[in-house]
Amino acid sequence: MADDPLASFGYRQQLRRSLSLGDLLVYGLIFMVPIAPFGIFGGVYQESGGMVPLAYVIGAVAMVFTARSYAEMASAFPMAGSVYTYAGRGISPSIGFLAGWAIFLDYVLVPALLYLVAGAAMSSFVPAVPPWLWVIAFVLLNTLVNYLGIQLTARVNRIVLVAELVVLALFLGFGLVALLGGAGQGISARPFYDPATFSLPVVFGAVSVAVLSFLGFDAISTLAEENRGSARQIGRAMIAALVLAAALFVAQTWVAALLVPDPTRLLRDGDPASTAFYDTAAAAAGPWLGVLTALSTAIAWGFACSLVAQAATARLLFAMARDRQLPGFLARVDRRRQSPANATFLVAAVSLAVGVPLALSGDGVPLLTSLVNFGALVAFLVLHVSVVVHHVIRGRSRHWVRHLVIPLIGFAVLLYVIVNAKAAARELGLGWLAVGAVVLLVAHIAGRSPRLSGLSEEPE
Repeated sequence: MADDPLASFGYRQQLRRSLSLGDLLVYGLIFMVPIAPFGIFGGVYQESGGMVPLAYVIGAVAMVFTARSYAEMASAFPMAGSVYTYAGRGISPSIGFLAGWAIFLDYVLVPALLYLVAGAAMSSFVPAVPPWLWVIAFVLLNTLVNYLGIQLTARVNRIVLVAELVVLALFLGFGLVALLGGAGQGISARPFYDPATFSLPVVFGAVSVAVLSFLGFDAISTLAEENRGSARQIGRAMIAALVLAAALFVAQTWVAALLVPDPTRLLRDGDPASTAFYDTAAAAAGPWLGVLTALSTAIAWGFACSLVAQAATARLLFAMARDRQLPGFLARVDRRRQSPANATFLVAAVSLAVGVPLALSGDGVPLLTSLVNFGALVAFLVLHVSVVVHHVIRGRSRHWVRHLVIPLIGFAVLLYVIVNAKAAARELGLGWLAVGAVVLLVAHIAGRSPRLSGLSEEPE
C-alpha cells in the first residue's frame, strides 16, 4: 500500500504494512482474551448479584456503539494513535492530548494488570514460585517478541488463540454436561435476571468491571499504519472481534454462574484470590479442569494478551512522541525490525515498576482494574464527541444515525457506567485527568501547546 494516506496528514510511512484482516481480527480477540472472564469472574459475580452474563450483555451493547464510532474515525484518520489521534484531529490537538492522557490509564497500566492476574494464576498451582517472579518472566518474554516485530507477534497470536478456544470448548462441554446431569443450579435463565438481587446500579456497577474484558477491540486502531488493507478494514475488524468476543463471554459466564459451588459465600465474601472460576471448573469436571483453566488464564493474560497490550501501548506512545507531545526518543523506530523499539522498552519498564510491587503486596488487581476501566471509558466518551464534531458540526454530515444517534447513545451508556463505578476509581481517575490538565496548561503558557502534523493551529 502506498504512503499517500499518511503523507496527506504530514507523516511518512515508517512501520511495516504487513497485517491482513485476519491478523487484525486475531489481534483484537487476543487482546480481549476469549477466556478473559476466567480471571475476574468472582469479582463480577459479586458486583452483579450473580448476574454475570447480563453484565456482559450490557457491556457488549455499550461497546458496539463505541466500536461504530471508532470505525468512523479510523476511516477518516487512518493512522496510529487511536483516540488520541481521532480527538486531536476531530476536535483539537489539546483535546487530543487530554484524550491520550486519559487512555494512558488503560494502555500503560493494563499490561501490569495482566501480569498480576497471570502471576496469581501461575502461583495457584506452582506455589513455590512467587507471583512477582512470574511478572518479571512474562515482561521479559513479551518485550523480546514485540521487539522482533509485529509479524512475529501476529504469528504467536494465532497459535495462542487456537489454544484458548480449545480450553474454552472443554469448559463449555463439560460444564453443560454437568448442568444437564443436575449439578449446580441446572439449566436456568437466572444469571440473566435474578429478581432477588437485580437493580440497575448493581448491574451497571458490575458492567464497569466486566467492560475490562472488552478493552482491546479499540487497540486494533493503533495498528492502522501496519494494516495492508483499506482504512475501513480497521473498523470491520474491530466490530467483528467485539461481536465474537461478546458471544464467548456470555456463553462461558452463563455456564459458570450456574455451576458456582457456593453462591451465597461468593456473593458475601467476593473472590479475593481470583480463583472462583477455577473452583467452578473443578466442580464441573474435576481438579484437572480447574488446573487447566488456571494455566490457560496465566498464559492468555500474562503472555498473549499482555503481548498485544504492550504492542498497542508502544504505538500510542510512538504516535504522541512523533507529534512532539512526548519525549522524542519514544518516536524512534528500529530500522531493521520496523517497530517502535524505545516505546516498547518503556512499556516494559513501567510494567515492572508497577507490577512487581503490587504482586508483592498481593492486593493490586481491584485497584488497577478500576483505574484501567476509568481511563478507557473517559477516552471513549471523548471519541463519541469527536465523531459528532468532525462529521456533523464540521463536515455537515446528514448521516444522522452513524454520526449523531450512535455516538450519543454510546456516550450516554458509558457515562452511566462511569457514574456507577467505584468511588475510589473515579477519584483517582479524576486526579489523573487533573494532572493532565495542569500539564496542558503549563504547555500553553510556555508557548508549546499541542500541535499535530498538518495542523498549524488549533481548529476553530
